[in-house]
Amino acid sequence: MPSPCKGICQTDNQGYCIGCFRSRDERFHWQTLSDPEKHQVLMRCQRRAKTKTRQVKAQPISLTPQPVQASLFD
Repeated sequence: MPSPCKGICQTDNQGYCIGCFRSRDERFHWQTLSDPEKHQVLMRCQRRAKTKTRQVKAQPISLTPQPVQASLFD
């Protein structure tokens, strides 16, 4: 079963990857999991993605500009 990694590899404030929604342990142990265990991880990731989508839709829109993070390469 292929990895769900999207190549973003950054975590949100809850510790889940913002690309694939896996936890740190789920990412680190992916290669050692059985196919049924991987399937369970993917199901949890889908639930997390749906929850995140609902949370984003429920947030009020801010009209004040947000600060831009400085680039490391400038």
